Amino acid sequence: MLSAVDKVRAAADDRQREYRVEELAEAAGITTRTLRFYRERKLLQPPRKEGRIAWYGDAHLARLRVIAELLERGHTLGGIAELIGAGESGRDVAELIGLEAAIVAPWSDETPVRLDWDELKATFGDQLTEENTAESIAQGFITVDEDGITHVSRRLLDATTDLVAEGVPLSAVLEASRQTQEHVDAIAEVFTALAREYLLGALAADAPLPPGEAARLTEQVLRVRPLARTVTDAQFALAMDRRVHAEYEELLRQRLEQRDETDPGSGTGPEA
Repeated sequence: MLSAVDKVRAAADDRQREYRVEELAEAAGITTRTLRFYRERKLLQPPRKEGRIAWYGDAHLARLRVIAELLERGHTLGGIAELIGAGESGRDVAELIGLEAAIVAPWSDETPVRLDWDELKATFGDQLTEENTAESIAQGFITVDEDGITHVSRRLLDATTDLVAEGVPLSAVLEASRQTQEHVDAIAEVFTALAREYLLGALAADAPLPPGEAARLTEQVLRVRPLARTVTDAQFALAMDRRVHAEYEELLRQRLEQRDETDPGSGTGPEA
């Protein structure tokens, strides 16, 4: 059983903690000057006054943390004030941040890889030309410095290395990559347009989102994101089936024609 002292402590813990200006600034990791500046810009709700003492609560601390997160994401103070104003009009700021995070979260999980010039030379030999290097830079695959390069994707670099080892020229790999980028950019536009029209259209409207709508949209975006990759993967596999079968049939047709041309006695070629 709890002692009388424990009960008092538990009751104190249940109450919302309050902070003086200096304590709140320290808890939020900012200066008191910054805190007061936020108050002047109306980014922070008014404190509770007790005589001449201003008391801030956990809601103020949460607001300061939201401001810090938005600043880290690149928002301006003016934009933050607009978001906070929207939250006070019925749109919860935390939900809006969650929706933003769901929308702009990275789709790729590629691991960059670093190679020095000796490693590159050993891998690509004479194909490590200025033209191929410039094309890799133009496609956004590598950044170059005096000591070597940093490639944005270990998987893509490994695939390129393996294709070159199989006898495909590096220039041909890069050309295929350039064409692939054009097509996947178009595919990405198809899915972003779909999301813009049917999922996120409410964000473009002038009217504020109803309470809870940002949270609902966040859950929907998180459900839909993997579906785009599933559709793309399935469509690519089906397209490869069609193209490979058509290409193989064309190769067989050409071989049969060549055989008939060199073997008139086969019965299908031109008569002697």
